[in-house]
Amino acid sequence: MSLALKIALRYFKGRNSTQAINIVSWISMGAVALSTTAMVVLFSVYNGLESYVKNMYTAFYPEVKVSVIKGKFFTPDEQQLQKLSHIEGVKQVGLSVEDMALLEGHDHQKVVRLKGVNNEWFQVNGMDRFINTGTASWPEQPAEVPSNIGVDIVAEMGIELDNTFQKIQLYYPKANASFAGMDAAAALNGIAVAPYASFKVQPELDGMYFLVPLKAAQHFFNAGNQLSAVELSLDNPRNTQKVIAKVREIFGPDFTVLSRLEQNKTLFMATEMEKWMIYGILSLVLVIASFNMVGALSMLAIEKKFDVSVLKSLGAEAKTIKKVFLNLGMLIAGTGALAGLVLGLLIVLSQMQWGWIKMGEGFLDAYPVEMQWADFVVVCITVLIVGLAAGWYPAHKAAKQLMIFKDE
Repeated sequence: MSLALKIALRYFKGRNSTQAINIVSWISMGAVALSTTAMVVLFSVYNGLESYVKNMYTAFYPEVKVSVIKGKFFTPDEQQLQKLSHIEGVKQVGLSVEDMALLEGHDHQKVVRLKGVNNEWFQVNGMDRFINTGTASWPEQPAEVPSNIGVDIVAEMGIELDNTFQKIQLYYPKANASFAGMDAAAALNGIAVAPYASFKVQPELDGMYFLVPLKAAQHFFNAGNQLSAVELSLDNPRNTQKVIAKVREIFGPDFTVLSRLEQNKTLFMATEMEKWMIYGILSLVLVIASFNMVGALSMLAIEKKFDVSVLKSLGAEAKTIKKVFLNLGMLIAGTGALAGLVLGLLIVLSQMQWGWIKMGEGFLDAYPVEMQWADFVVVCITVLIVGLAAGWYPAHKAAKQLMIFKDE
């Protein structure tokens, strides 16, 4: 242990310091501890909310999505689809075709996003976790066209899921159709589907999407064998960029290949930005709290002016004196940070276990929290940098002061 650190530890214990300096030092440590606790707790809350949002958007936002740049639909190449399934890391391949359609209810109409999907699509998008009634697959040999409907559409349109005799009517414009004539119905394709299942993801999607089998949707959209997208699930999400690079090689420049984050970039960027804005605000609070530390160290430097003079007379260099007060600042900040980390960890763990901070009515009962050790590292580094900066001015002044051996 260096001489500067030994002296800093002795000053840190504060047995010979005046009561005012001890009080200010304790206030400094308390301010650092509370700021650290707030950082840990809020980071964990934002991590939990981010994970919850990402989990919600696994449905309808696959890990990798391939779509054509120009136009709504494209004709798939069987060789391309076979190559996709043989890419290392690709777990399943789902196919989909989608467009807007008109849903006719008992007393009103609604425009929905009609999406035709194959059975693999349900596994690719993890729909089994979001099924409200029925199953996350199509029946093998249905007598009628089955449908899987968002719960908000079900409620709004008065659809009876347990009524096997109910038929739901959907309409879509025919290719090259004209609405100039009197008979607008002749310009529309119609399809009657049976309610088979319902899903509940989140309100935005539950009130928008209406699922039917892929072949039925292709016929309804006059699309032949065309698709809107090829959707992939992966064995390991960490390999997403490697898989995307290989998929781009297969499909070429006429297609976009996007990860889940890129498909909903605005939402995830906003969540991440909020987290770091909170970090900036709390860092500013920590900087303001560090002024107490500057005051405590400055008062201590004045009180220990005789000790500093003795050290200088014994040959201690200015950098040694500076290290004493820098180490002391780090000790105060480090102790406050450690206390704050422990307190923050206890709060987060208790919230994970018991969920005692509630969100009120909605999809979540309690605030979700998730600990990421990288956040703990960021918090520790931030606190130590602030502690080092707070100790620099008193350390510089102490190192520059003249030797004094008696009060004038």
